[in-house]
Amino acid sequence: MTANPTSEELAGRVAVVTGAASGIGAATARVLAERGAKVALLARRADRLEAVAAQITEAGGTALVVPADVTDEQSMAAAAERIAPLGTVDLVVTGAGNMLLSPFADGRTEDWDRTISTNLTGVVRTIHVFEPQLAAAAQAGGAADVVNLSSIGATAVAPSFALYCATKAAVSHLSRNLRTEFGPRGIRVTNLEPGVVDTELMDHVDDAPSKQWLQGLIESITVLSDRDIAELIAYTVALPKHINLSQVVVLPTQQA
Repeated sequence: MTANPTSEELAGRVAVVTGAASGIGAATARVLAERGAKVALLARRADRLEAVAAQITEAGGTALVVPADVTDEQSMAAAAERIAPLGTVDLVVTGAGNMLLSPFADGRTEDWDRTISTNLTGVVRTIHVFEPQLAAAAQAGGAADVVNLSSIGATAVAPSFALYCATKAAVSHLSRNLRTEFGPRGIRVTNLEPGVVDTELMDHVDDAPSKQWLQGLIESITVLSDRDIAELIAYTVALPKHINLSQVVVLPTQQA
């Protein structure tokens, strides 16, 4: 996507972006700020968050650095308190995630636990802690959004991807079910399933065959960028509040 000029289409919105230290999370934070939202940046790497926040503020936006661990309930509760000065949160993007791949027979249970904790439990904790603010924003007559970053892996099958794909399938179905509770209350839920995006998430992969396959795919086609996904998110949440793009699948044109 081509970057749009800075606008005020999201002026007055208060956004929380998890996984904001890099990749799609960082790009989303920058784009939302460009559109006028005040953005709280959540991730574990405070130094990386500071760098993203500096880019936002230098461009005239508003960003708050909030080091937090989405897998930790107390950490997320403390994060919600720190964000309070920005105002009522009405936009949550669950961008935190990992991609730890390995053959199931290897039994890398520590990686399995990390994948489930970050990709699924972290999403649940994030939504839960900000749900009261989202509900308040909707009740006050404004837009309120949850955007869950799932993956085309939610429906794909591939060797060594079992746990990763399982967590993304869970996020996608979580999103669909949350709409039955959130939609009637005026809170939109968007489940976003990107195809191959060239981000540092690929650096998490230490299974050699999987890494070789992914790198080959990236080199063989024009893949998506983190900015592409960020602009799609910004477009989605800027729609009139009675319109909910509930399921968005975005692929590189050449990805089968």
